[in-house]
Amino acid sequence: MALSNETIQSQLEAKFADQVHTFSTESGILSFESPKEINLKVLQFLFDEPSLGFTFLTDLCAVNYPDNIGAELVVVYHLHNFTENIRLRYSVATSIAAPDVFTASKLFESANWMERETYDFFGVNFVGHANLKRILNVDEMDYFPLRKEFPLEDQTRIDKDDEMFGRG
Repeated sequence: MALSNETIQSQLEAKFADQVHTFSTESGILSFESPKEINLKVLQFLFDEPSLGFTFLTDLCAVNYPDNIGAELVVVYHLHNFTENIRLRYSVATSIAAPDVFTASKLFESANWMERETYDFFGVNFVGHANLKRILNVDEMDYFPLRKEFPLEDQTRIDKDDEMFGRG
């Protein structure tokens, strides 16, 4: 029996009931959400369950939704089952005030650097990560550059003036 999005969804709902929600299949990829407190349980289930077999973490990133008060940061996991060649997207939301999410680096070694990058750019604190520090930005940086907290461009900069480019 081939693994399908419906099978994955029914197994997740059987295991976690209403703790997993907001299922969709945009572009053929099953997407769902859960509270951040159970992210490791969900990831472990997807990894360990023989009929599911999501043993590879393709990507881990974050998205900032500044208007979602209490859930401004969303951590997104992209998992892949190589045997059935099927992917899924799993999301957990957290607040900027307490951006703590449990680390997946003990389950997926590839999560190590991806979590460091997500911390570096969004400030998500991956609880239990062995070496959570900046990876691409300088250590002295006191902000997280991919959060939507800053204007896109300083309007007072004269080097961005049209006259500098012969358009004035």
